[in-house]
Amino acid sequence: MSISTSYTNARANFARLCNEASKNREIVLITRRNEEDVALIAVSELQGLLETAHLLRSPKNAERLLTALNRARANTEPPQKLEALRKELSFEAET
Repeated sequence: MSISTSYTNARANFARLCNEASKNREIVLITRRNEEDVALIAVSELQGLLETAHLLRSPKNAERLLTALNRARANTEPPQKLEALRKELSFEAET
């Protein structure tokens, strides 16, 4: 869900809208007269979106990620414990 507000209302309620974006993960759409609308989102949300876009930019990587996602959703393979995965990949446990 997102919050839509005017520029004037956003200015008057900026602190509350920032809290909605950061604490409640709401996207705040700010409409502006004669200008393009803008969105206010938490920086961690933006970083996640940018990272996802970067990972999906390569068609081969996107295919691998979507295949893994489909496998996870199909729930055809049992979950693996972190220790077993570390052993399989020859990673030492962090101390």
